[in-house]
Amino acid sequence: MSIPKSTPPPLDPDEPVWTYRGYRLKTSEFVTAMVHFFRAEVQRANIWRQRLDTTTNWAVVSTGATLSVAFSQPDIHHGVIILSTLLVIWFLFIETRRYRYYELWSYRVRLMETDFYAAMLVPPFHPSPEWAESLAENLLSPSFPISIWEAFGRRLRRNYAWIFIILYASWVAKIWLFPVPASGLEEFVQRSAVGPVAGEVMIALGLAFHAFLLFMGLATISMTQATGEVLPRFGEEAVTSIGSSEGKPKGFQAFLAPRHRRKQLMALIITGKAEEVSKRIMTDLRRGVTALSGKGMYTGEARSVLICALTVTEVHNLKFAVNKEDPTAFVVVSTAQEIFGRGFNPLSSDEMKTDP
Repeated sequence: MSIPKSTPPPLDPDEPVWTYRGYRLKTSEFVTAMVHFFRAEVQRANIWRQRLDTTTNWAVVSTGATLSVAFSQPDIHHGVIILSTLLVIWFLFIETRRYRYYELWSYRVRLMETDFYAAMLVPPFHPSPEWAESLAENLLSPSFPISIWEAFGRRLRRNYAWIFIILYASWVAKIWLFPVPASGLEEFVQRSAVGPVAGEVMIALGLAFHAFLLFMGLATISMTQATGEVLPRFGEEAVTSIGSSEGKPKGFQAFLAPRHRRKQLMALIITGKAEEVSKRIMTDLRRGVTALSGKGMYTGEARSVLICALTVTEVHNLKFAVNKEDPTAFVVVSTAQEIFGRGFNPLSSDEMKTDP
C-alpha cells in the first residue's frame, strides 16, 4: 500500500519574516529598508574617508612647501621647520577626530556585512536579535568605537610618522649645514637657539616631542579591534593587547582603550496589576520580572514593585507594555552598574553568553 506524499503548504506572501519585538515586516519591506540604510552608511563612511585623505594632503603639501623655502635660501631661520611641525601635529589631531567619525559609520557597515548580508548567503536567513540590539543601540546612543588615543596612534603610524621623521631630519640638516656647515657639536647647539630660548632647551624639547610620538605609536600598536580594519567577524567589544592572555587591555593601554559596554538599565514598576504587567513584559520583551509585595504609604492600597533588567533600546517597549495593562502604573528607570545573568554578562568566565 503506497502512502501519498504530503504536499507542503503554499507559502503565504504576506507572512512576516521579521517579528522581533512585535514588528511584523515582510521580506521585501525589511530587505528594502536595510538596503537603503546600508547605502546611506556606506556613503557616510566614504565621505569621512575622503576627509581623512584631505587632511593628510594638507600635511604633505605644507611640509613640502616649508622644506622648499627653508633650503632654497641659506638665511632662512630653522624656526620655520618648527612652525611646520606644529602645524602638522595640528593636522594630525584634526585627522584623529575625523577618523573616529569614520569608525562610527564603519562600525555600522561592518555590523550589516557580518550579521545581515553574510547571513543571507547561508539559508535559512535569520538575523540575530543580538545584532539588531547592537545596531539599534548605536543608532539611539551613538558612541565612538575607537578612543581618541588609539585613533591618534593609528594615523601617526600609517601616515604622519614619516612626515615627522622628514621634518626632524630636515631641522637637523638645516641647523648643521646652513648657512655654512657647523664646525662641531657646540656650534650646532648654539645654532639651535630660537630667540631667547637656548639651544640646549630647543634640542631637549625636540627630543621630548618625538619621544612622545614614539611612545604613543608603540603604546597603541596592538589595539587593532577597530571595525575599519580588515578583520574577521567581531563579537566582543574588547581591545586585543600584547601581554594579556585574556585579550583585554592592561596598564596604560586600558587608559587608552575606548570604553565599550552596552548600557544596562534597571526598571522599577509600581503597579496594582502585577500579574498582568509581568505577563505582558515577559511576552513582549522576553525579559524576566521579579515581584515584591507592598502597599501605599498613605492610601494603604496593595501595590507590587516589579523589578526588570533591560537595555536602552527596550525602554520604549517597556513603557508601551506597562501602559497597555496599567496606565496608572509608576515606572522608574535607572542605570545599573553591571548586570549578570541570562541576556547580559555571564556569571562566570566559563558560562556561554546567550541571546536575550
